[in-house]
Amino acid sequence: MAENKIDLTPELDEAKQAELMAKYDREFTYRRLQGPMAKIVTIVASVWALVQLYTAMFGVFPTTIQRGQHVGFALFLVFILYPMRRSSRSNTVPWYDYIFAALSVAVTGYHIVFYQPIIHRAGAYTSSDIAISIIAVILVIEATRRVAGPVLVSVASFFLLYSYLGAMFPGFLSHRGYAIPRIATYMWMSTESILGIPVGVSSTFIFLFLLFATYLKKTGIGDWLTDLAMGVAGGATGGPAKAAVIASAAQGTISGSSVANTVGTGSVTIPLMKSIGYRSEFAAATEAAASTGGQLMPPIMGAAAFIMTEFTGLPYITIALSASIPAFLYFAGIFIMIHLEAKRQGLRGLKRSELPNPFKLIKEKWFLAAPIVAIVVLLIQGRTPMRAALFAIFFAIAVSFIRKDTRMSLKEIFQGLEEGSRSALPVALACATAGIIVGIVTLTGLGVKFSTGILILSGGNVYLAMLFTMFASIILGMGMPTTANYIVQATIAAPVLVELGIPVIAAHLFVFYFGIVADITPPVALAAFAGSGIAGSNPFKTGVQASKLAFAAYLVPFIFATSPVLVLVDATPVKLITALATALIGMYAIAGGVSGYLKTDAKVWERVILAVGGIMLVNPGMTTNVLGIVMAGVIFAIQLRRAKKEDAAVTS
Repeated sequence: MAENKIDLTPELDEAKQAELMAKYDREFTYRRLQGPMAKIVTIVASVWALVQLYTAMFGVFPTTIQRGQHVGFALFLVFILYPMRRSSRSNTVPWYDYIFAALSVAVTGYHIVFYQPIIHRAGAYTSSDIAISIIAVILVIEATRRVAGPVLVSVASFFLLYSYLGAMFPGFLSHRGYAIPRIATYMWMSTESILGIPVGVSSTFIFLFLLFATYLKKTGIGDWLTDLAMGVAGGATGGPAKAAVIASAAQGTISGSSVANTVGTGSVTIPLMKSIGYRSEFAAATEAAASTGGQLMPPIMGAAAFIMTEFTGLPYITIALSASIPAFLYFAGIFIMIHLEAKRQGLRGLKRSELPNPFKLIKEKWFLAAPIVAIVVLLIQGRTPMRAALFAIFFAIAVSFIRKDTRMSLKEIFQGLEEGSRSALPVALACATAGIIVGIVTLTGLGVKFSTGILILSGGNVYLAMLFTMFASIILGMGMPTTANYIVQATIAAPVLVELGIPVIAAHLFVFYFGIVADITPPVALAAFAGSGIAGSNPFKTGVQASKLAFAAYLVPFIFATSPVLVLVDATPVKLITALATALIGMYAIAGGVSGYLKTDAKVWERVILAVGGIMLVNPGMTTNVLGIVMAGVIFAIQLRRAKKEDAAVTS
């Protein structure tokens, strides 16, 4: 890069980034091991990755073996890497964690060694089966607590108590209750709970996509995407903020973590936003809101999107295509809010001479995007996500050799195996514990009962049902990983929305969205808090600002649920263009109402009319669309006229 260009290297050193990640993302609070134990972790993690690659190439093992070994590797690594208390600063493994790790090998090895006898017993479990199952459930819950936090574990523990004490619950929640041996063996010996669909997906699709993302990062694609975004948008009004949105949307293809995305991209974009005049809270909120949306961005969305393929029965490419327009609307909403804020503050972009040349970047490193294009092509061709991810991993390694500065050494390739396995730990354990909840719902029939309860509570009103589902998803998402949150809501809430007439894909994307939005929703807005750590801003104010910027995130799910053409259900070109156009105009009007600025500062009554008109536009229907356009158009004309008068007064 020429000397007169701005420095786009991270403003934060690696130690500071690691500190922020450990503070706001539990999966980064691991022990920094040295010596023999570090080598053992490297070997076990690498073997795990190689086993996953082997099954992708030559076919998966029998169901319980495939899923059991996956959970076993995850349990062993978590007990060696993660301390019992998050506050622990010790980098040595205590004696009891060696016992937990050994038990992890024992309970999962039991499935492999006694695979045939367990099948032949057909539910007539022995005392050793029961003992192993009880130990396995305890290990899964404790490992999940360490890597994913107490909320998911608390919910799973409540469900376990519910299965045992069912007769003590009131009304429609009551059931006869089950004995501990029955509960434990159902949790571990069957394929309906811990070793159910969520772990099945984690042990096939998800792990490979996480490994793919690891190798993409090693090629430097993240820095390239950030530089490219800055080169394209950095010179516009409020340029660095707009570049942050573009970069974070692009980074979403390689990062499934809102916090990791915020820290990684934000270490560059937040200082730049502050340098052109954005308030600290606004700069941090912009990055957090944009980074959170990364999990919504096809083609490689958050891990929950892969589990959605099993719950909906739809191919992954269908889910990715259905999510594309809602993702566009999400980022468009943030982009509009940033533009209006920049206009109100009179913030200009950076000088073109200070920015990277996007054409030069594309010419020099276009091949970095080739693996992502390849995976899309493979999915469109009908390859399974597992097979597409496998080929994409090899392709990512191969294209890295095109240039010396992107070339991976043999050491880095092997490091990628370990890093990919480490990134899979929180997902694997979240899936396992969410499987406990799914298993209890199935065992007790709670799903049908809960659905009936929501229908009664909402009175059959689809908007009330969506509102209840939204609150439940956000509250669970504040302390639960997105993947686990989606699994719970897909089991309990999504069927209610489907019963009320919302298409399957729209219902599942609805709960998926709101589980992700929890990362920027106060009082627990982890992505916003991580951004505030970089910006030096007030964490709570940053969270409030992020939720305002991402108003589209709270709006878009209601739009596509009531106008499913936006998720490509019964879509025709005319319907799609009309729905998209009215949604964008409506979001612009609502943004004006929320921000208090359109062409100039808006009066209170103007903000109210803009907000109401915008809501009418996003609600499908000819009458509401016409009324919305008229209301927004009138305020726009009034604002335009007043802005011209204000400009004339300034220049005279």
